[in-house]
Amino acid sequence: MTRMFNLIAARLPAAMLALSLISDSTERAQSRRFAAEAAPVPIVFVHGNGDHAGLWDNTIWRFESNGYPRDRLYAVDLPHPLASSTPSARETNRSTPDDQAAALAAFVTRVLIRTGASKVALVGSSRGGLTIRHYVRFGGGAAHVSHVITCGTPNHGVMASASMQPENEFNGFSPYLRALNGGSEVVRDVRFLALRSDSLDKYAQATGAALGAPGMQTGVDAMSPALKGATNIVLPGTDHREVAFGPEAFAAQYRFITGRAPRTLDIEPESVIVLNGMVSGTVAGAPTNLPLRGAQVLVHETDAATGKRVAEAVHRVTTRDDGQWGPFRARAGAVYEFEVVAPDSSVLLHLYRAPFLRSSQVVNLRLPAAPARRVAVGPSNADSVAVQVIRPRGYLGVGRDTLRFDGELARGIAPGVPTVDRSVRWFEASQPRSVRTEFNGQTLVVRTQPVDRRRVVVAEFQEE
Repeated sequence: MTRMFNLIAARLPAAMLALSLISDSTERAQSRRFAAEAAPVPIVFVHGNGDHAGLWDNTIWRFESNGYPRDRLYAVDLPHPLASSTPSARETNRSTPDDQAAALAAFVTRVLIRTGASKVALVGSSRGGLTIRHYVRFGGGAAHVSHVITCGTPNHGVMASASMQPENEFNGFSPYLRALNGGSEVVRDVRFLALRSDSLDKYAQATGAALGAPGMQTGVDAMSPALKGATNIVLPGTDHREVAFGPEAFAAQYRFITGRAPRTLDIEPESVIVLNGMVSGTVAGAPTNLPLRGAQVLVHETDAATGKRVAEAVHRVTTRDDGQWGPFRARAGAVYEFEVVAPDSSVLLHLYRAPFLRSSQVVNLRLPAAPARRVAVGPSNADSVAVQVIRPRGYLGVGRDTLRFDGELARGIAPGVPTVDRSVRWFEASQPRSVRTEFNGQTLVVRTQPVDRRRVVVAEFQEE
């Protein structure tokens, strides 16, 4: 008996140590779980029809500038972002609501695993709001989502017509939207906010003028993005994209998720700026939002006054399977030209961007379709090259926005509701030249390229 007692006593410390280790491991796991739950809810930003994650840069930066942790902010790239003709049509390089909701569900799962959180907040621009609602209502998302914010989302359709495209995803009379809005337009235990414009959303108009069909009665109005049972907020004077990406939209999003007003609407600069993103392509005129392997990316620092490159490329890479072109450490205050060459060299993009204020993982570079045919310039019928100005986070409105090429007002911008986000001007191609583009007092100088039908020169303004 004494021997057995001594043997048990000798083994007791080891057993106690094992129990202690198990207890410590359990406590650490609980601590991590409690810490994850105590941290701000992760936010996933969802782009709209044809768009990509990079449009959320400014919004993410504003959240960061107000102290929101960077590792709780995510933007998703949904594959084949253009909607199919009907919710059941299987069309090349297009997506159905089920496709988009499934891709969002997979992304949310990855965010939950990475952060340890039990739920996320979802913020969607335009079609992105429909994707979120579809996921929450029909895709099991209600168990994983705390907040839903739709921004300019055509919740009741771009039109409501029983005769025109009756099964289209954006028709308020379609079986899809009837099902999505049937019963309750919100989902129990999930908080909903719907942001909309008062009058300038091109997809919430009583007539089809903004859609190129002025004689059409759409059957909807500015109330289309509203949701019964949600908190509904009107952002006066905003267009279809500003209602998602503008500073007033950010303020509403921040307040709804955190319960308090943001300290600032400004984007506070960082001293260390690291950039990355995905290179994707365009197939048959439709963007893929899929990583492109074999694209060459060269980053050039340029002279802000002339657009000329100041030295050899400061970064160069050939993309791999993930399509990532970074990381690249940018110099604060520098203006960069991103030169992107398609894997088959069919398109050469020269994208000029103003100085980056903060780090970003979604500086996406989308190769466009092959350039359009040249336009004759001047009495000599000279060969020509084009410069395109893009405002991806907002539209261009006459009387509200001013866009100039070398001091001359841009053409092709119609009065009334803002409907376009870009403008093109052609220049003689006899020699490279600097072109000064201006948007609402902000300036970006680019360089035209030699006559080469593969080249596309773009000035992209970061501002909303």
